[in-house]
Amino acid sequence: MASVEKYATKAGTLWKVRYRTPRRTTTEKRGFRTKRDAEAFAASVEVSKLRGEFIEAGAARATVGALAGPWIQRQGHLKPSALRPVESALRVHVLPRWGSIPVAEVRTTDVQQWITDLSRGRPEATPPTSGRSATTVARCFGVLAAILDDAVADRRIVTNPARGVKLPKRTPKPRVYLSHEQVHAFARASKYPTLVLVLAYTGLRWGEASALRVRHLDMLRRRIKVEENAVDVGGVVHVGTPKTHRVRVVPFPRFLGDALAAQCEGKGRDELVFPGPGGGYMSPARVHEGHGSWWGAAVRAADVPRVTPHDLRHTAASFAVSAGANVKAVQRMLGHASAAMTLDVYADLFDEDLNAVADRLDAVVAERIAFDSRLIEAPGT
Repeated sequence: MASVEKYATKAGTLWKVRYRTPRRTTTEKRGFRTKRDAEAFAASVEVSKLRGEFIEAGAARATVGALAGPWIQRQGHLKPSALRPVESALRVHVLPRWGSIPVAEVRTTDVQQWITDLSRGRPEATPPTSGRSATTVARCFGVLAAILDDAVADRRIVTNPARGVKLPKRTPKPRVYLSHEQVHAFARASKYPTLVLVLAYTGLRWGEASALRVRHLDMLRRRIKVEENAVDVGGVVHVGTPKTHRVRVVPFPRFLGDALAAQCEGKGRDELVFPGPGGGYMSPARVHEGHGSWWGAAVRAADVPRVTPHDLRHTAASFAVSAGANVKAVQRMLGHASAAMTLDVYADLFDEDLNAVADRLDAVVAERIAFDSRLIEAPGT
C-alpha cells in the first residue's frame, strides 16, 4: 500500500507519497501541499495498479522520437519499395512535429489538428506548406499510430491517443482501360512492343515483367511463371519475390507466342527476357513526355489516353473479364491476395455479370416452366 508522509522544507511543510510499482521497486512523489492531495494521489496509484493501468513517470516521459528509431528498425519485413515511403513519412512529417513530444503529452485533438493541417496545407506557415494526398496523410498517421501502439505495449501510456482520429477520404482515381485496338496501336508505336503486349494481356506488374527470365516461359503450355520482382528504389534495383510473396503461373494468348520466342532467341535460360539498354534490369517507364521517355513518346504517337504500366494491368483485367473469366481466375492471374480484393478493385468490371445472371434465369424459366401470369400481383393487392 502507498504511504503518506510529511517532510519539512524552507518553504514549509509538504507531503510525499511512497509506493511500490508493479515491478516491486519503491519510489516516491513529493511536493503535495496538503495531506488530502497526497492521499488522493496514493489512492489513484493503488487503483491504477489494480486495473493494470499503472504507468511509471519515467516511462511516460519517453519521446515519440526516442521510440521511432527502434520501431523503424523492426520494419525490416517490408519490401524496400514499401519501406522507403514509410521512412520518408517518418522523417519528413512525423518527427518534425512529434519527435520531441513525450508520449504521455500526445493528445487526440492535437493529432486530429495535425491530420487536418497535412491534408489542407498551411499557407500561413513559415515556410508555407501545401496539402498532401489522402494516401500520404494516411501513411503518416499510420506511422505515428504504430509508434504510439508500441508505447501502449510497453506500458508508457494507457491508451493510444491516435486511435479514433478521422482521416480524409481517398478519392478513387478513375481507371483507364484501353481497347484491344488501342493496345496494339500503342505497342506498334513503342520501342518495346512485346513488353507492352505482355503487360496488357497478362496483367504482370512492371517489376515482374522486368525480372522475367527465359526459364520462366513455358512456350508449349503458354504459361509464364512469376517468381521474381525487380523494383527500382532510389536508383537501386532490389530483386525479390512478387508483391504477395507468392509464385504464380499466368497464361498468355497464342498470338504472343511468336513475339516472346523472338524475344528469347539466342538467350540462355537465366537471361532477362526484357533487358534494359545496358543489359541489366529495365528502368521504370517514365509516363510523361520528354527526358527520352519511350513510353510517353509511344502514348503520343499512338494517340491513346495517357496510361501508366499499371493501367495496362487494369486493361488486362478488363480483357480477362470480357473473355468470360470469373473473379477467382482474375485473382490468380493478377496475383491478388484474395478474390475479395479483386472484387474490391474491379467491381465495376463485373457489373455485366449481374445482367448475365438475370438473362440466364430468364432462359431457364422460359425453357423449363410455363410461367403463370397469375403470380403477378395487381397494383394495390
